[in-house]
Amino acid sequence: MLNMLAAIPVRALFARLFSLIFFVLAFTLVSATVMGVIRDLQSGQQFMQALIKGVNGSIIALAVYELAMVIRSEYSGRSESHDVITMMRRTLPRFIGTVCVAMSLEGLIMIIKYSQLELAGNLYYPVAIIVSTALLLASLGAFLKMAPKDQTGH
Repeated sequence: MLNMLAAIPVRALFARLFSLIFFVLAFTLVSATVMGVIRDLQSGQQFMQALIKGVNGSIIALAVYELAMVIRSEYSGRSESHDVITMMRRTLPRFIGTVCVAMSLEGLIMIIKYSQLELAGNLYYPVAIIVSTALLLASLGAFLKMAPKDQTGH
């Protein structure tokens, strides 16, 4: 067992450890979300409120799962000579795309929730989330446009 651990580079070992932690966390979030929705429905809470809570928890679990996938795929490889820019061009769009979907869904869910509860004064928060999502997506596009496409800088 010790020989097998010695053969694995430290980078790959930590990548596997962190990806395992994030996979367990994502599974725990999904389990807690399902149990919470079931508990809310059994306690007589409105179906839409329970569903909104379920979607919120699922979105967070999806973002954590995507982070685990990025860590596992990018950092557990055998090659130590990855170019940082190339690695970022591959991983950032996937992760930021997932985060943008999560943030925009969260903002839209908050808009629906506040409009149903007639809390129009609180609509600043979901609008700020959606504007932040747009800025994050635009920043990703600017990064991908300005970052060199290969190691030669072209």
